[in-house]
Amino acid sequence: MSRKVVRSSKFRHVYGQPVKADQCYDDIRVSQMTWDGNFCSVNPKFLAIVVESSGGGAFLVLPLSKTGRLDKSYPVVSGHTAPVLDVEWCPHNDNVIASASEDCSVMVWAVPETGLVRPLNEPLVTLEGHSKRVGIVAWHPTAQNLLLSTGCDNAVTVWDVGVGQASVTLDNLHPDAIYSSVWNRDGSLLCTACRDKRVRLFDPRAGGKVANELPRPHEGSRPVRAVVVNDGKLLTTGFSRMSERQVALWDPRNPEEPLTLQELDTSSGVLLPYYDPDTNVVYLTGKGDSSIRYFEVTGEAPFVHYLSMFSSKDSQRGGGWMPKRGLDVSKCEIARFYKLHERKCEPIAMTVPRKSDLFQEDLYPDTAGPDSALTAEEWLSGKNGHPILISLKDGYTPQKTREFKVNKTLLEGPKRSQVSQERAQQGGSALEQLSDDLKRLQATISEQERRISELEHLVKK
Repeated sequence: MSRKVVRSSKFRHVYGQPVKADQCYDDIRVSQMTWDGNFCSVNPKFLAIVVESSGGGAFLVLPLSKTGRLDKSYPVVSGHTAPVLDVEWCPHNDNVIASASEDCSVMVWAVPETGLVRPLNEPLVTLEGHSKRVGIVAWHPTAQNLLLSTGCDNAVTVWDVGVGQASVTLDNLHPDAIYSSVWNRDGSLLCTACRDKRVRLFDPRAGGKVANELPRPHEGSRPVRAVVVNDGKLLTTGFSRMSERQVALWDPRNPEEPLTLQELDTSSGVLLPYYDPDTNVVYLTGKGDSSIRYFEVTGEAPFVHYLSMFSSKDSQRGGGWMPKRGLDVSKCEIARFYKLHERKCEPIAMTVPRKSDLFQEDLYPDTAGPDSALTAEEWLSGKNGHPILISLKDGYTPQKTREFKVNKTLLEGPKRSQVSQERAQQGGSALEQLSDDLKRLQATISEQERRISELEHLVKK
Protein backbone atom coordinates (compact mmCIF):
# COMPACT_ATOMS: atom_id res chain seq x y z
CA MET A 1 0.00 0.00 0.00
CA SER A 2 1.58 3.30 -1.12
CA ARG A 3 0.98 6.64 0.50
CA LYS A 4 0.74 9.85 -1.46
CA VAL A 5 3.53 12.19 -0.45
CA VAL A 6 2.42 15.78 0.09
CA ARG A 7 4.92 18.30 -1.25
CA SER A 8 6.48 20.40 1.48
CA SER A 9 6.07 24.16 1.05
CA LYS A 10 5.92 27.07 3.47
CA PHE A 11 3.15 28.58 1.32
CA ARG A 12 0.91 25.48 1.32
CA HIS A 13 -1.40 26.96 3.98
CA VAL A 14 -1.59 30.56 2.73
CA TYR A 15 -5.09 31.87 3.32
CA GLY A 16 -6.94 35.01 2.24
CA GLN A 17 -8.57 37.16 4.90
CA PRO A 18 -10.87 40.09 3.95
CA VAL A 19 -10.70 43.12 6.23
CA LYS A 20 -13.63 44.15 8.40
CA ALA A 21 -16.42 46.17 6.83
CA ASP A 22 -15.29 49.45 8.38
CA GLN A 23 -11.84 49.04 6.76
CA CYS A 24 -13.27 48.92 3.22
CA TYR A 25 -13.62 51.89 0.87
CA ASP A 26 -17.36 52.31 0.27
CA ASP A 27 -19.67 54.21 -2.08
CA ILE A 28 -17.21 54.33 -4.99
CA ARG A 29 -18.59 54.31 -8.54
CA VAL A 30 -16.05 51.92 -10.09
CA SER A 31 -15.63 52.26 -13.86
CA GLN A 32 -18.06 50.24 -15.97
CA MET A 33 -15.71 50.03 -18.98
CA THR A 34 -15.40 46.57 -20.55
CA TRP A 35 -11.61 46.86 -20.83
CA ASP A 36 -9.67 43.89 -19.37
CA GLY A 37 -7.62 46.03 -17.01
CA ASN A 38 -7.14 46.29 -13.26
CA PHE A 39 -8.70 49.78 -12.89
CA CYS A 40 -6.76 50.02 -9.63
CA SER A 41 -3.23 50.69 -8.38
CA VAL A 42 -1.95 50.91 -4.83
CA ASN A 43 1.25 51.79 -2.98
CA PRO A 44 2.20 52.26 0.71
CA LYS A 45 0.62 55.76 0.70
CA PHE A 46 -2.31 55.90 -1.71
CA LEU A 47 -5.02 53.89 -3.44
CA ALA A 48 -6.04 54.89 -6.98
CA ILE A 49 -9.31 53.65 -8.54
CA VAL A 50 -10.70 54.43 -12.00
CA VAL A 51 -14.27 55.70 -11.56
CA GLU A 52 -17.26 56.61 -13.68
CA SER A 53 -17.12 60.21 -14.84
CA SER A 54 -19.30 62.41 -17.01
CA GLY A 55 -17.62 64.49 -19.67
CA GLY A 56 -14.25 62.73 -19.69
CA GLY A 57 -12.16 60.30 -17.67
CA ALA A 58 -11.30 60.42 -13.97
CA PHE A 59 -9.84 58.39 -11.14
CA LEU A 60 -9.84 58.64 -7.37
CA VAL A 61 -6.73 58.96 -5.24
CA LEU A 62 -7.34 58.07 -1.59
CA PRO A 63 -4.89 57.96 1.32
CA LEU A 64 -4.85 54.37 2.62
CA SER A 65 -6.31 55.62 5.91
CA LYS A 66 -9.37 57.11 4.15
CA THR A 67 -11.60 54.07 4.76
CA GLY A 68 -15.36 53.98 5.16
CA ARG A 69 -18.02 55.75 3.11
CA LEU A 70 -16.69 58.24 0.61
CA ASP A 71 -18.23 61.69 0.32
CA LYS A 72 -19.82 62.24 -3.11
CA SER A 73 -18.04 65.58 -3.39
CA TYR A 74 -14.59 64.03 -2.85
CA PRO A 75 -12.15 65.47 -5.43
CA VAL A 76 -10.92 63.36 -8.35
CA VAL A 77 -8.08 63.50 -10.85
CA SER A 78 -9.72 64.58 -14.09
CA GLY A 79 -7.75 65.76 -17.09
CA HIS A 80 -8.53 63.21 -19.79
CA THR A 81 -11.28 63.92 -22.31
CA ALA A 82 -12.29 60.23 -22.55
CA PRO A 83 -12.51 57.31 -20.09
CA VAL A 84 -9.36 56.25 -18.25
CA LEU A 85 -8.32 52.64 -18.97
CA ASP A 86 -5.26 52.11 -16.78
CA VAL A 87 -3.39 53.72 -13.88
CA GLU A 88 -0.07 52.83 -12.23
CA TRP A 89 1.95 54.35 -9.39
CA CYS A 90 5.60 55.12 -9.99
CA PRO A 91 7.76 52.57 -8.09
CA HIS A 92 10.38 55.24 -7.32
CA ASN A 93 8.05 58.01 -6.13
CA ASP A 94 4.90 57.23 -4.14
CA ASN A 95 3.34 60.60 -5.05
CA VAL A 96 3.53 60.20 -8.83
CA ILE A 97 1.01 58.26 -10.91
CA ALA A 98 0.51 57.68 -14.64
CA SER A 99 -2.84 57.27 -16.40
CA ALA A 100 -3.78 56.01 -19.87
CA SER A 101 -7.00 56.90 -21.66
CA GLU A 102 -9.22 56.43 -24.68
CA ASP A 103 -8.29 59.98 -25.71
CA CYS A 104 -4.95 58.56 -27.05
CA SER A 105 -2.87 60.28 -24.38
CA VAL A 106 -0.87 59.35 -21.29
CA MET A 107 -0.69 61.77 -18.36
CA VAL A 108 1.63 61.85 -15.36
CA TRP A 109 0.34 63.42 -12.14
CA ALA A 110 1.89 64.63 -8.87
CA VAL A 111 -0.32 63.98 -5.85
CA PRO A 112 0.16 66.18 -2.73
CA GLU A 113 1.55 64.48 0.37
CA THR A 114 -1.77 64.81 2.22
CA GLY A 115 -3.88 63.64 -0.72
CA LEU A 116 -6.35 65.68 -2.75
CA VAL A 117 -8.22 68.58 -1.20
CA ARG A 118 -9.46 69.92 -4.55
CA PRO A 119 -9.89 68.40 -8.02
CA LEU A 120 -6.60 67.81 -9.84
CA ASN A 121 -6.80 68.58 -13.56
CA GLU A 122 -3.32 69.87 -14.40
CA PRO A 123 -0.89 66.99 -15.07
CA LEU A 124 2.85 67.25 -14.65
CA VAL A 125 3.35 65.96 -18.19
CA THR A 126 1.06 65.02 -21.07
CA LEU A 127 2.51 62.40 -23.42
CA GLU A 128 0.94 62.38 -26.88
CA GLY A 129 1.97 60.12 -29.73
CA HIS A 130 -0.48 57.23 -29.96
CA SER A 131 -3.09 57.36 -32.71
CA LYS A 132 -5.64 55.15 -30.92
CA ARG A 133 -6.68 54.59 -27.32
CA VAL A 134 -3.94 53.72 -24.83
CA GLY A 135 -4.79 50.72 -22.66
CA ILE A 136 -1.61 49.89 -20.72
CA VAL A 137 0.98 51.91 -18.79
CA ALA A 138 3.91 50.35 -16.89
CA TRP A 139 6.78 52.14 -15.16
CA HIS A 140 10.29 50.81 -15.65
CA PRO A 141 11.22 48.80 -12.52
CA THR A 142 14.84 50.01 -12.17
CA ALA A 143 15.36 53.13 -14.32
CA GLN A 144 14.15 56.56 -13.26
CA ASN A 145 11.43 58.45 -15.16
CA LEU A 146 10.89 55.79 -17.87
CA LEU A 147 7.29 54.87 -18.66
CA LEU A 148 5.98 52.23 -21.07
CA SER A 149 2.68 52.64 -22.90
CA THR A 150 0.93 50.40 -25.41
CA GLY A 151 -2.12 51.36 -27.41
CA CYS A 152 -4.67 49.95 -29.80
CA ASP A 153 -2.53 51.36 -32.62
CA ASN A 154 -0.29 48.27 -31.96
CA ALA A 155 2.59 50.55 -30.94
CA VAL A 156 4.93 50.13 -27.96
CA THR A 157 6.39 53.40 -26.67
CA VAL A 158 8.95 54.03 -23.93
CA TRP A 159 8.73 57.64 -22.72
CA ASP A 160 11.35 59.68 -20.91
CA VAL A 161 8.92 61.49 -18.63
CA GLY A 162 11.58 63.93 -17.46
CA VAL A 163 11.68 65.57 -20.88
CA GLY A 164 8.19 64.56 -22.07
CA GLN A 165 9.43 62.77 -25.17
CA ALA A 166 9.25 59.27 -26.65
CA SER A 167 12.69 57.66 -26.39
CA VAL A 168 11.72 54.35 -28.06
CA THR A 169 8.79 53.75 -30.41
CA LEU A 170 8.10 50.33 -31.95
CA ASP A 171 5.10 50.45 -34.28
CA ASN A 172 5.98 47.63 -36.70
CA LEU A 173 6.64 44.81 -34.25
CA HIS A 174 3.02 43.84 -33.50
CA PRO A 175 0.57 43.32 -36.39
CA ASP A 176 -2.48 43.40 -34.09
CA ALA A 177 -3.75 44.62 -30.73
CA ILE A 178 -1.51 44.11 -27.69
CA TYR A 179 -3.25 42.38 -24.77
CA SER A 180 -0.51 42.77 -22.16
CA SER A 181 2.98 44.17 -21.77
CA VAL A 182 5.16 43.74 -18.68
CA TRP A 183 8.83 44.25 -17.83
CA ASN A 184 11.03 41.53 -16.42
CA ARG A 185 12.42 42.18 -12.94
CA ASP A 186 15.45 44.27 -13.93
CA GLY A 187 13.75 45.99 -16.87
CA SER A 188 16.19 44.61 -19.46
CA LEU A 189 13.43 42.85 -21.43
CA LEU A 190 9.78 43.44 -22.24
CA CYS A 191 7.17 40.68 -22.60
CA THR A 192 4.07 41.28 -24.73
CA ALA A 193 1.04 39.16 -25.62
CA CYS A 194 -0.63 40.03 -28.93
CA ARG A 195 -3.89 39.18 -30.66
CA ASP A 196 -1.87 37.38 -33.35
CA LYS A 197 -1.45 34.57 -30.73
CA ARG A 198 2.24 35.25 -30.18
CA VAL A 199 4.04 36.11 -26.96
CA ARG A 200 7.23 38.09 -27.56
CA LEU A 201 10.20 38.68 -25.27
CA PHE A 202 12.51 41.46 -26.47
CA ASP A 203 14.70 44.41 -25.59
CA PRO A 204 12.93 47.62 -26.74
CA ARG A 205 16.33 49.27 -27.24
CA ALA A 206 17.27 46.70 -29.89
CA GLY A 207 15.00 48.26 -32.51
CA GLY A 208 12.31 45.59 -32.49
CA LYS A 209 14.58 42.54 -32.64
CA VAL A 210 12.70 39.75 -30.82
CA ALA A 211 14.90 37.67 -28.52
CA ASN A 212 12.36 34.85 -27.97
CA GLU A 213 8.86 34.12 -29.17
CA LEU A 214 6.08 31.70 -28.25
CA PRO A 215 4.17 31.07 -31.52
CA ARG A 216 0.87 29.92 -29.96
CA PRO A 217 0.94 29.35 -26.19
CA HIS A 218 -2.80 28.61 -26.02
CA GLU A 219 -5.08 27.23 -28.74
CA GLY A 220 -8.17 29.28 -27.90
CA SER A 221 -9.17 32.55 -29.53
CA ARG A 222 -9.59 34.48 -26.28
CA PRO A 223 -6.93 36.93 -24.97
CA VAL A 224 -3.62 35.67 -23.57
CA ARG A 225 -1.68 37.21 -20.66
CA ALA A 226 2.00 36.65 -19.89
CA VAL A 227 4.52 37.50 -17.14
CA VAL A 228 8.24 36.84 -16.77
CA VAL A 229 9.12 34.71 -13.74
CA ASN A 230 12.51 33.91 -12.20
CA ASP A 231 15.13 32.20 -14.41
CA GLY A 232 13.67 33.98 -17.44
CA LYS A 233 10.75 31.59 -17.86
CA LEU A 234 7.36 32.82 -19.09
CA LEU A 235 4.05 32.10 -17.39
CA THR A 236 0.97 32.49 -19.59
CA THR A 237 -2.78 32.32 -19.06
CA GLY A 238 -5.24 31.70 -21.86
CA PHE A 239 -7.93 29.39 -23.22
CA SER A 240 -8.09 25.99 -24.90
CA ARG A 241 -10.07 25.31 -28.06
CA MET A 242 -12.93 24.20 -25.80
CA SER A 243 -12.77 27.57 -23.97
CA GLU A 244 -11.25 26.07 -20.83
CA ARG A 245 -9.01 28.44 -18.91
CA GLN A 246 -5.37 27.38 -18.75
CA VAL A 247 -2.11 28.33 -17.07
CA ALA A 248 1.22 27.29 -18.61
CA LEU A 249 4.94 27.72 -17.96
CA TRP A 250 7.42 28.03 -20.83
CA ASP A 251 11.15 28.02 -21.36
CA PRO A 252 11.63 30.63 -24.12
CA ARG A 253 14.62 28.68 -25.46
CA ASN A 254 12.29 25.78 -26.25
CA PRO A 255 9.01 27.38 -27.38
CA GLU A 256 7.54 24.25 -28.98
CA GLU A 257 6.42 22.50 -25.78
CA PRO A 258 5.39 24.01 -22.42
CA LEU A 259 7.14 22.84 -19.27
CA THR A 260 3.66 22.40 -17.82
CA LEU A 261 0.10 23.23 -18.85
CA GLN A 262 -2.85 22.97 -16.50
CA GLU A 263 -6.57 23.37 -17.20
CA LEU A 264 -8.49 25.22 -14.51
CA ASP A 265 -12.18 25.72 -15.32
CA THR A 266 -14.59 26.86 -18.04
CA SER A 267 -15.25 30.42 -16.88
CA SER A 268 -15.17 33.19 -19.50
CA GLY A 269 -13.17 35.85 -17.60
CA VAL A 270 -9.62 36.56 -18.72
CA LEU A 271 -7.14 35.49 -16.03
CA LEU A 272 -4.83 38.32 -14.95
CA PRO A 273 -1.58 36.96 -13.40
CA TYR A 274 0.37 38.72 -10.66
CA TYR A 275 3.83 37.32 -9.90
CA ASP A 276 5.73 37.90 -6.66
CA PRO A 277 9.46 37.39 -7.40
CA ASP A 278 10.35 37.27 -3.68
CA THR A 279 8.22 34.20 -2.93
CA ASN A 280 7.79 32.73 -6.45
CA VAL A 281 4.03 32.73 -5.92
CA VAL A 282 1.64 33.56 -8.79
CA TYR A 283 -1.87 34.86 -8.08
CA LEU A 284 -4.56 34.54 -10.76
CA THR A 285 -7.59 36.81 -10.72
CA GLY A 286 -10.27 37.14 -13.38
CA LYS A 287 -12.79 39.85 -14.10
CA GLY A 288 -16.17 38.57 -13.04
CA ASP A 289 -14.60 35.87 -10.85
CA SER A 290 -15.26 35.61 -7.14
CA SER A 291 -12.04 33.72 -6.41
CA ILE A 292 -8.25 34.16 -6.39
CA ARG A 293 -6.09 31.13 -7.17
CA TYR A 294 -2.45 30.99 -6.16
CA PHE A 295 0.38 28.76 -7.35
CA GLU A 296 4.04 28.31 -6.44
CA VAL A 297 6.58 28.25 -9.26
CA THR A 298 9.58 25.95 -8.67
CA GLY A 299 12.49 24.59 -10.65
CA GLU A 300 11.35 20.96 -10.71
CA ALA A 301 8.39 19.22 -12.35
CA PRO A 302 5.53 19.95 -12.45
CA PHE A 303 7.01 23.48 -12.02
CA VAL A 304 3.66 25.18 -11.24
CA HIS A 305 2.18 23.83 -7.98
CA TYR A 306 -1.38 24.65 -7.00
CA LEU A 307 -1.51 26.02 -3.44
CA SER A 308 -5.05 27.09 -2.63
CA MET A 309 -7.91 29.39 -3.57
CA PHE A 310 -9.61 32.31 -1.87
CA SER A 311 -13.35 32.47 -2.59
CA SER A 312 -16.07 34.95 -1.74
CA LYS A 313 -19.66 35.65 -2.74
CA ASP A 314 -19.02 38.82 -4.74
CA SER A 315 -17.34 38.96 -8.12
CA GLN A 316 -14.53 41.42 -8.82
CA ARG A 317 -14.37 44.19 -11.42
CA GLY A 318 -10.61 44.51 -11.07
CA GLY A 319 -8.06 45.11 -8.36
CA GLY A 320 -4.53 46.10 -7.45
CA TRP A 321 -1.66 44.46 -5.56
CA MET A 322 0.24 46.21 -2.79
CA PRO A 323 4.04 46.35 -3.26
CA LYS A 324 5.95 44.20 -0.77
CA ARG A 325 7.16 47.22 1.23
CA GLY A 326 3.54 48.13 2.06
CA LEU A 327 2.67 44.84 3.78
CA ASP A 328 2.33 44.11 7.50
CA VAL A 329 5.30 41.83 8.25
CA SER A 330 4.22 41.42 11.89
CA LYS A 331 1.20 39.43 10.70
CA CYS A 332 3.14 37.32 8.15
CA GLU A 333 1.25 39.01 5.32
CA ILE A 334 2.90 38.05 2.00
CA ALA A 335 0.45 39.80 -0.36
CA ARG A 336 -2.55 42.11 -0.25
CA PHE A 337 -5.16 42.42 -2.99
CA TYR A 338 -7.47 45.45 -3.25
CA LYS A 339 -10.58 43.91 -4.77
CA LEU A 340 -12.96 46.19 -6.67
CA HIS A 341 -16.67 45.53 -6.32
CA GLU A 342 -19.31 47.53 -8.16
CA ARG A 343 -19.53 50.16 -5.40
CA LYS A 344 -16.58 49.53 -3.08
CA CYS A 345 -12.98 48.38 -2.68
CA GLU A 346 -12.19 45.53 -0.28
CA PRO A 347 -8.60 44.75 0.82
CA ILE A 348 -7.80 41.03 1.13
CA ALA A 349 -4.67 39.97 3.04
CA MET A 350 -2.81 36.77 2.02
CA THR A 351 -1.22 35.41 5.18
CA VAL A 352 1.07 32.51 6.11
CA PRO A 353 0.02 31.12 9.53
CA ARG A 354 2.93 31.25 12.00
CA LYS A 355 2.90 31.00 15.79
CA SER A 356 6.00 33.09 16.39
CA ASP A 357 5.83 36.88 16.63
CA LEU A 358 9.42 37.25 15.44
CA PHE A 359 10.36 38.51 11.99
CA GLN A 360 10.13 35.61 9.53
CA GLU A 361 13.23 35.93 7.37
CA ASP A 362 12.27 33.04 5.10
CA LEU A 363 9.03 34.82 4.14
CA TYR A 364 10.61 38.23 3.60
CA PRO A 365 13.87 38.19 1.68
CA ASP A 366 15.21 41.63 0.79
CA THR A 367 12.76 43.23 -1.64
CA ALA A 368 12.80 46.04 -4.20
CA GLY A 369 12.92 49.46 -2.53
CA PRO A 370 11.91 52.90 -3.84
CA ASP A 371 15.36 53.90 -5.12
CA SER A 372 16.10 53.61 -8.83
CA ALA A 373 19.24 51.79 -9.93
CA LEU A 374 19.69 53.70 -13.21
CA THR A 375 18.96 57.02 -14.82
CA ALA A 376 16.90 57.09 -17.99
CA GLU A 377 20.01 57.98 -20.01
CA GLU A 378 21.97 55.02 -18.63
CA TRP A 379 19.25 52.52 -19.52
CA LEU A 380 18.73 53.98 -22.99
CA SER A 381 22.48 53.73 -23.62
CA GLY A 382 22.29 49.96 -23.05
CA LYS A 383 23.08 49.61 -19.35
CA ASN A 384 21.04 47.30 -17.09
CA GLY A 385 20.74 47.32 -13.30
CA HIS A 386 19.21 45.05 -10.69
CA PRO A 387 16.61 46.51 -8.30
CA ILE A 388 18.08 48.14 -5.17
CA LEU A 389 16.88 45.89 -2.36
CA ILE A 390 15.82 46.81 1.18
CA SER A 391 15.15 44.74 4.30
CA LEU A 392 11.67 44.63 5.84
CA LYS A 393 12.93 43.44 9.23
CA ASP A 394 11.99 46.69 10.95
CA GLY A 395 9.03 47.36 8.66
CA TYR A 396 8.90 50.07 6.02
CA THR A 397 8.13 53.72 6.66
CA PRO A 398 6.93 55.61 3.56
CA GLN A 399 9.31 58.41 2.74
CA LYS A 400 8.27 62.03 2.42
CA THR A 401 7.56 63.52 -0.97
CA ARG A 402 10.45 62.98 -3.35
CA GLU A 403 11.23 65.55 -5.98
CA PHE A 404 10.11 64.37 -9.40
CA LYS A 405 12.55 65.94 -11.82
CA VAL A 406 10.86 67.29 -14.93
CA ASN A 407 12.67 69.59 -17.32
CA LYS A 408 10.10 72.38 -17.52
CA THR A 409 12.19 74.32 -20.02
CA LEU A 410 12.11 71.49 -22.54
CA LEU A 411 8.45 70.73 -21.88
CA GLU A 412 7.30 74.33 -22.20
CA GLY A 413 9.86 75.53 -24.73
CA PRO A 414 7.64 75.21 -27.82
CA LYS A 415 4.72 76.78 -25.97
CA ARG A 416 6.86 79.64 -24.69
CA SER A 417 8.30 80.41 -28.11
CA GLN A 418 4.83 80.38 -29.60
CA VAL A 419 3.54 82.71 -26.89
CA SER A 420 6.55 84.98 -27.37
CA GLN A 421 5.87 85.21 -31.09
CA GLU A 422 2.23 86.00 -30.47
CA ARG A 423 3.16 88.67 -27.94
CA ALA A 424 5.78 90.11 -30.27
CA GLN A 425 3.22 90.28 -33.06
CA GLN A 426 0.70 91.86 -30.72
CA GLY A 427 3.37 94.30 -29.50
CA GLY A 428 4.35 95.23 -33.06
CA SER A 429 0.72 95.84 -34.02
CA ALA A 430 0.17 98.00 -30.94
CA LEU A 431 3.29 100.06 -31.71
CA GLU A 432 2.14 100.66 -35.29
CA GLN A 433 -1.28 101.69 -34.03
CA LEU A 434 0.29 104.10 -31.53
CA SER A 435 2.47 105.64 -34.25
CA ASP A 436 -0.57 106.21 -36.50
CA ASP A 437 -2.50 107.80 -33.62
CA LEU A 438 0.44 110.12 -32.91
CA LYS A 439 0.62 111.23 -36.56
CA ARG A 440 -3.11 111.95 -36.61
CA LEU A 441 -2.80 113.92 -33.37
CA GLN A 442 0.09 115.98 -34.78
CA ALA A 443 -1.93 116.71 -37.93
CA THR A 444 -4.90 117.82 -35.81
CA ILE A 445 -2.68 120.14 -33.73
CA SER A 446 -1.19 121.69 -36.90
CA GLU A 447 -4.67 122.32 -38.29
CA GLN A 448 -5.79 123.95 -35.03
CA GLU A 449 -2.68 126.17 -34.99
CA ARG A 450 -3.39 127.29 -38.60
CA ARG A 451 -6.97 128.25 -37.72
CA ILE A 452 -5.87 130.18 -34.63
CA SER A 453 -3.38 132.09 -36.75
CA GLU A 454 -6.11 133.02 -39.26
CA LEU A 455 -8.42 134.24 -36.46
CA GLU A 456 -5.69 136.42 -34.98
CA HIS A 457 -5.07 137.95 -38.41
CA LEU A 458 -8.77 138.83 -38.82
CA VAL A 459 -8.93 140.39 -35.33
CA LYS A 460 -6.01 142.72 -36.13
CA LYS A 461 -7.76 143.98 -39.24
